[in-house]
Amino acid sequence: MTDRLYYTDCYLREFHASIVERSEDGFTVYLDRTAFYPTSGGQPFDTGAIGGIRVLDVIDQGERIAHHVAAPLGTGPVECAIDWPRRFDHMQQHTGQHLLSAVFEERFALHTVSFHLGAASSTIDLEGAALEPPAAREAERRANEIVCENRPVTVAFEHAAGAEGLRKPSDREGDLRIVSIDGLDRSACGGTHVRSTGEIGAVLIRKLEKVRQAVRVEFLCGARAAARARADYDALAAIAHLFSASLDDAAPMVAAQWEAARSGDKARRKLELDLAAYQGRDLYLATPPGADGVRRVARCAASGSLEELRAIAQNFTAQPKAVFVATLASPPSVLLAASADAGIDAGQVLKAALTAVGGRGGGNARIAQGSVADQAQLDRVLAAVAGSQQA
Repeated sequence: MTDRLYYTDCYLREFHASIVERSEDGFTVYLDRTAFYPTSGGQPFDTGAIGGIRVLDVIDQGERIAHHVAAPLGTGPVECAIDWPRRFDHMQQHTGQHLLSAVFEERFALHTVSFHLGAASSTIDLEGAALEPPAAREAERRANEIVCENRPVTVAFEHAAGAEGLRKPSDREGDLRIVSIDGLDRSACGGTHVRSTGEIGAVLIRKLEKVRQAVRVEFLCGARAAARARADYDALAAIAHLFSASLDDAAPMVAAQWEAARSGDKARRKLELDLAAYQGRDLYLATPPGADGVRRVARCAASGSLEELRAIAQNFTAQPKAVFVATLASPPSVLLAASADAGIDAGQVLKAALTAVGGRGGGNARIAQGSVADQAQLDRVLAAVAGSQQA
């Protein structure tokens, strides 16, 4: 059995231990006592060193804890060191989660059903009711108020049968490790935590997201919150500089510019459609009909987008007895359009030609498009389309 030192002292950075067992290759070792926290309860494992060798992973195996290391180790006494910045960051985030979960429970009757501590941010999933942004801001404000009160965070061991007032009932038997925030929260938890709410640092809620029957709240605490706030400020300052505006005026100016750009894009698109209509009709008038009375046009381009030709094709085939074919060499793709009286179903013809060469695409009777792997396949598709018209 491994003696879990982090249960009673989360601030232990260095410790003596003995490797009492190892895997055959020496890359997994078992200590008689450890301060390395294994991945559990939404909190990632600790890193650091055992006997000067980097710890890559820590896994809870029930009665004992496995430490995966970067190089083989033998049995015997070793000096161990925790990666303290990583550990303290996890302590801030995890205690911040307890704080936020308790506030959401107290103020809004929202129950935490899961917690994840990620490398960049953390999340809690809440169930019970909808959570709107104003309520999230109120929870953030209250959490930071409790941070400033610097309430004690304590750890105690109680028998499950007598442990009362837990925020979330525990299904474990025997002794429970209870983490408490003075006057606010009591939770059964095996994770690492700070000694007081003041050490959590600033609490910042970043995002709300609906996930199945829950609301996912993304948050950051302490140094993470400060770093994110700095990054947000720098980004906003850069935007404000581009608009020669103050930070407070940047958002309205961006909104105004976006609206102007959207209006300009609509106007441009209308002009493009009007131009395509003229081009399609002029092309139709300039194209002599074949022996069967059908006017056929083929357009080939080295690169670009079929969408640029789509409007022309639609206006060309809006006239009687008309077929329009367009191809791109890069990426290899094809568009086929036909008037209602041209005698072909564009969707069926092109889909059959594409399927024969392993291409993809489709459409309706009037217009269809697709793509193939290379120029050789494109040539085969064009030949099949031409053949279907002759038939």
